[in-house]
Amino acid sequence: MQKNLSFYLVKKYLRFDKSQPFITVISLLAFFGVAIGLTVLMVAMAIMNGFDKEFEKKLFTMNYPLSIYSRSFSPLDQAQLNTLKEQFPKLLFSPYISTQVIIKKGNRLEGGMLFGVHFEQEAKINAIVAEAIQGKTLDKYDLITGSEIAKTHQFSPDEKATLIFTKNDPGGMSLIPKMKRFNYQGSFRSGLMAYDKAYMYTTLESLAQVMQYDEGHFDGVHIYSDNPLVDIEKIRKVLPDDLGIVGWWQMNGNFFAALALEKRALFIVLMLIILIASLNIISSLLMTVMNRRKEIALLLSLGAYKKEIKNTFFYLGLVIGGGGMVFGILLGSLALFVLGSFDIISLPADVYGTARLPLDLSLLDFILTVVGTSVIVALSSYYPAYKATQINVLDTLRNE
Repeated sequence: MQKNLSFYLVKKYLRFDKSQPFITVISLLAFFGVAIGLTVLMVAMAIMNGFDKEFEKKLFTMNYPLSIYSRSFSPLDQAQLNTLKEQFPKLLFSPYISTQVIIKKGNRLEGGMLFGVHFEQEAKINAIVAEAIQGKTLDKYDLITGSEIAKTHQFSPDEKATLIFTKNDPGGMSLIPKMKRFNYQGSFRSGLMAYDKAYMYTTLESLAQVMQYDEGHFDGVHIYSDNPLVDIEKIRKVLPDDLGIVGWWQMNGNFFAALALEKRALFIVLMLIILIASLNIISSLLMTVMNRRKEIALLLSLGAYKKEIKNTFFYLGLVIGGGGMVFGILLGSLALFVLGSFDIISLPADVYGTARLPLDLSLLDFILTVVGTSVIVALSSYYPAYKATQINVLDTLRNE
């Protein structure tokens, strides 16, 4: 009986009232305010997640899931690498030597990072390098550079690229520049300018000879793992004290922490849009209560329960806010479909790493958005519903 009366009154109060049109207008503003706020929140969270996944993908490729390095100045040797391969046969290993160099062409000098690798092994764990060397047979002193390096220096295939190295003199008191010419064979594009402007690859044998490394010695090992969070602990247990291991997420921890903080801040700010829209729910319900106070007093005097009156206005707020939520979810889904299917927004690939707008609305973000909006709508509906039960029946009937 209580529900039947409450539902009847909800239907009645939702109808357009010619005597009080502003109540309907404010209710519509609340409806569309919640809908638009939820739509904006869904799209914003999808874009933030999309960029996070895109940057994570790029950083994952160029930083490698796991990397072993020497804690001392002594390089790793082939025997240690063979031991790791025997203990972890499912993992892919690629030894490397790295050093900072200066690229010289004419009077132009620019710094960069040069890696010496076994290209066949490196291609198995680095899709960017694999694409760059596809169809090429790389020999000693061949060079693959980032696309921005090739563009800046205008390298053409088989052109000589002069790299300047530094090494200690026999006394160890000064640095002597050492120049070596490499054969430019192609470039790679990672999608992140920081790597495309600085990274270069040559054969492990070439860089070992320039750096005067003994055969079978290198600076570290890049490792590909499908589950690096678990494998890092397993490998750490078997490594000697002079070797360390680091995951790609640890090398970029500050960057992803900043992205997470930005995402939380954006979520809170956009929730304020829904909070502001909920004020219209409170306003419309309070105006309805004031406009219907004689009717409410009459219902109470005829035996209606206060709970019935409270439920009436609470359900009325839920209908307005809940309807706005449903419409907002549909509108947000449509917006994500349109943005994901059509190139409405194009991005500079050299800045963002992708030319298309990345979208990825996670289930967790969607649930948090819906739950947060539901809580705001429920709280906004409760206060006017509570005030409706505080009407003084005798004074209201006497004065009106």
